Amino acid sequence: LAALGLLAAGGGGLALALRSTLDAGELEMHPPSFPWSHGGPLAALDHSRYRGDAGTRGEPRRAAGPSPPLPPLPPSLRRGFQVYKQVCSACHSMEYMAFRNLIGVTHTEAEAKALAEEVEVVDGPDENGEMFTRPGKISDYFPKPYPNAEAARAANNGALPPDLSYIVNARHGGEDYVFSLLTGYCDPPAGVTVREGLHYNPYFPGQAIGMAPPIYNEILEFDDGTPATMSQIAKDICTFLRWAAEPEHDHRKRMGLKMLMISGLLASLLYYMKRHKWSVLKSRKMVYRPPK
Repeated sequence: LAALGLLAAGGGGLALALRSTLDAGELEMHPPSFPWSHGGPLAALDHSRYRGDAGTRGEPRRAAGPSPPLPPLPPSLRRGFQVYKQVCSACHSMEYMAFRNLIGVTHTEAEAKALAEEVEVVDGPDENGEMFTRPGKISDYFPKPYPNAEAARAANNGALPPDLSYIVNARHGGEDYVFSLLTGYCDPPAGVTVREGLHYNPYFPGQAIGMAPPIYNEILEFDDGTPATMSQIAKDICTFLRWAAEPEHDHRKRMGLKMLMISGLLASLLYYMKRHKWSVLKSRKMVYRPPK
């Protein structure tokens, strides 16, 4: 077992050393680590629509008595959904995200129903065997911008826009990479040429990306009045994509804290059992006395 452990440790060290060498030889820049508000071990995503706790369905919780509701806070997740709906959804799908997932996180149930009803969904067949369209329901998933992958490639010069449902988990660097990619468009340096139809981005593998710069200052107006700068837009959509890829983010951290507290209690009990129960067995000595 000791030899197997040494072999595993040596293999892991060799893999890490080779990975560092490969990273040094890559052509793209590595994204910096940004101080995300949800990056801490106990930090939650910004989906609170009002000061204080939100209701079970995302409704504001009113103060005791006749006091009016507390003033709203800027919800990054709600703004991020607005960015996806008005900017990203023109090319990118989120086929694993349903309108019901927004309830209590970015929208109320009534707002989620209104968003779903804006979409025409092809359903059926009916009693005549024909397909028909109907208003969307909260159980429906976000609509796709293209009917199939071939249509998506044809509309984007051969490039296939990836689905954004799990893009933060699917890219090394997570939201740091997505933020750097969205804000990293620039002119190519001297001596670097990019063929027609591509755009220079030092954070993309190969440094040439088919997607044109998707965001810029004041490309949209946020509902809560937040200035729509490029960095603010990129931050909000990255926060929304983090939640989409990991909707259990906040619950996982809460459960982790509870498990740490329970583990501390269990560790104390186990230590007591070791000292007062197993110590007798561990210190027992067997003496052989030959028969006379």
